Amino acid sequence: MNGQDSLLREQTRRHFFQNCQMGVGSIALANLLSQECTAAAPASARATNPIAPLPTHFPAKAKNVIFLFMAGGPSQLELFDPKPELQKFDGDVIPDSYVENKRFAFLKKDAKLMGTRRKFSSHGKSGQVVSECLPHLATVVDDISIIRSMKTEVFNHGPAKFFMNTGFNRFGRPSMGAWVTYGIGSEANDLPGFVVLQSGPRGPRGGSPNWGSGFLPTTYQGVPFRTQGAPVLNLQNPAGIDLQRQGEFFAAVNQLNRLRLEETGDPEIATRIASYEMAYRMQSSAPELIDIRDETQKTLEQYGADPAKPSFANNCLLARRLVEKGVRFVQLYHTDWDHHGNKGTELGGSLDKICLEVDQPAAALIQDLKARGMLDETLVIWGGEFGRTPQAEPREMLGRDHHIDAFTSWVAGGGFKAGVTLGQTDELGFYATENQVHVHDLHATVLHQLGLDHLKLTYRFQGRDFRLTDVAGRVVEELLA
Repeated sequence: MNGQDSLLREQTRRHFFQNCQMGVGSIALANLLSQECTAAAPASARATNPIAPLPTHFPAKAKNVIFLFMAGGPSQLELFDPKPELQKFDGDVIPDSYVENKRFAFLKKDAKLMGTRRKFSSHGKSGQVVSECLPHLATVVDDISIIRSMKTEVFNHGPAKFFMNTGFNRFGRPSMGAWVTYGIGSEANDLPGFVVLQSGPRGPRGGSPNWGSGFLPTTYQGVPFRTQGAPVLNLQNPAGIDLQRQGEFFAAVNQLNRLRLEETGDPEIATRIASYEMAYRMQSSAPELIDIRDETQKTLEQYGADPAKPSFANNCLLARRLVEKGVRFVQLYHTDWDHHGNKGTELGGSLDKICLEVDQPAAALIQDLKARGMLDETLVIWGGEFGRTPQAEPREMLGRDHHIDAFTSWVAGGGFKAGVTLGQTDELGFYATENQVHVHDLHATVLHQLGLDHLKLTYRFQGRDFRLTDVAGRVVEELLA
């Protein structure tokens, strides 16, 4: 057997189809790549850097997003939406007309109404109404817009979180942060375009799919940062590997990956290359960034931050530092807002505790961004996956069930109006009666402020074009300055 015969015998069927220049494999690959190409940018723009900044569809009002996600569903009736009539009918069974054909996570349809035990008052020049639970937020009401008429579709935590974050009630779709970094990239050279920070007693239900990239290349998924220890898991060098050896390793691996990329054109290989390069740069930039000890004592006190103790306050301060570095999308998850009324989740001391954890830092973030001239270009969102019912769980428990038909979020900066309250709910706080803002509408409006048309920001997957807002969504012009 000569050498040529031996070489042919070593060629498997897979090798043949892979290497045949006009074979089935190449034809199929070319067809798939043409279908799955990035709709927001020419391939050449991201050949070497998948999160390179890209032109917007139209001039943007905002450059960055900070999403303060209150996992569990804050009670709008204790925080933002006072209802005198609900107080009047406290203890009565809710009328059938409200609950006909409605489903709840735990309540029966004959559950009794419960007025709030909290006091509300107007604040600032705008006169916006906030409860006694949020005294620090009350000082910045002239800089925020309160949306009382939010609406979602899903009443269980995990699916509802997916819906608020990805526009769909099951995992597998790209998150809003992934869509944004896919659409316009990031201005951070040595940090991810989308960073996730977590606080509270546990992680959010649903876990990482809430900040995942779904069917988009994985380079657009959120990267969780930690504020204690190594900022990113598995980022540090193994023992005995110095910076020079690590650099040599990255160079060798990237060379092999680039050869493979030239052969296949697979966008996931470009993602892999970018991930290695980003990880190498982050080994020095990330530890320096999360060390908030270089902030002034005045700033630390403003946020209520303690460098020695992980907290939502530390994460709010870190969010400001991240957007200063050009990170496009920062999402903070703070858990334990699920106030059903059992021990540790009642709308008394438990609500006071969690409000104390988030109120001062959230207000300080608005004040700090404004003082630094960054609020105009940074869009801040506060809210959870749904709200709470006007009916009570068993009354001795002082809690409320999940509610999807009317809840409250607030927004600030990024070209939004300031000092306004949008939307109204009925006398019991059950339904939105004016200017309903669906989750898809909020997503469309956030994209719009970033210069993206939600109808045009699409990605072809499995034969159809997908978008964050699915087949719905409108820009809420009433919120725009």
